[in-house]
Amino acid sequence: MTMGLLIILILVLFLPFTVAKVERNLEIFLFAMGICAAIVSGMMDLPLLTKALTDPIKIAVAVLIAGLLTKWLHDQIGKSIVFLSNKLSPRLFAGLTVIFLGLASSLITAIIAAIILVIIVNVLPLNRQSRVRFTILACFSIGLGAALTPIGEPLSTITVGKLNEDFTYLFHLIGVEVIVALLAFGLLTVFMINPRKNSKGLDVDQKPESYRQIIVRSVKIYLFVMGLTFLGTGFEPLISTYLLDLHPTILYWINMISAVLDNATLAAAEISPEMSADTIQAILLGLLISGGMLIPGNIPNIIAAGKLNISSKEWAEFAIPVGLNTMAIFFLILFVVY
Repeated sequence: MTMGLLIILILVLFLPFTVAKVERNLEIFLFAMGICAAIVSGMMDLPLLTKALTDPIKIAVAVLIAGLLTKWLHDQIGKSIVFLSNKLSPRLFAGLTVIFLGLASSLITAIIAAIILVIIVNVLPLNRQSRVRFTILACFSIGLGAALTPIGEPLSTITVGKLNEDFTYLFHLIGVEVIVALLAFGLLTVFMINPRKNSKGLDVDQKPESYRQIIVRSVKIYLFVMGLTFLGTGFEPLISTYLLDLHPTILYWINMISAVLDNATLAAAEISPEMSADTIQAILLGLLISGGMLIPGNIPNIIAAGKLNISSKEWAEFAIPVGLNTMAIFFLILFVVY
């Protein structure tokens, strides 16, 4: 079993970057790998099938509705964003967007924040490299910010429930660190994007999606999340056997596997009421930061990359250095300075 799961993990990590057909069909690939992981680990059963079929429904419906609203309100939304970006300058507007969406995601959910991000990216006059960088930094921000309340994302819901804590627990536990990170991502955005010269401020190449494109993307998101559910559950025996007794400093870095596995599943397996607050803090920050490093690591990544046609290679080339540097800084803060 262990060898089979390790092979699946290696395939998930490397095939999207080396095989063009896998890259073009990433949702189907992860769906297939998830089923394989669940079967190899012996976790495939009726409850898991039920969970895998039902968990993606809300996400897929949210993406569908947002896609339809974006199509119907395309011109009005675009004009509003252009007005604000012209008043503030595209650089400053993008930086503030990264910070605002990170904070707002804890209340409006990471999914809605990601959908708003896509709308903004499509309107701002940015070159390709800037679009990718802006999207990735915003997704890092959304992934971190959404964890500040139990309603922001599944990881925070599971953590608060498992520890039997109140609504503000996570804000008190990791709030300072997360807010500092959001401000840093916002500042980084200001310096790392390059607005295009465009008299209207609009991306003239962008047109409203067809109904077919909106429906197909929603179905792909459904399969993607379904595959991640299988993948996360399939790896639970491996996590339980080899990870749970490790020192927090080691767990912090090993949790980089949340770049490809569902971080909510990892949190459910690793976090215990018996742990100290410092240990829980380190585990959560490791999971949240590394979740931005690859497309499968977070739902916002999946939504944004799919809608904006960002490839796995494009994402990794920028996101991995950002993620590793952020993890190194927080490691020093958590385990050396403190």
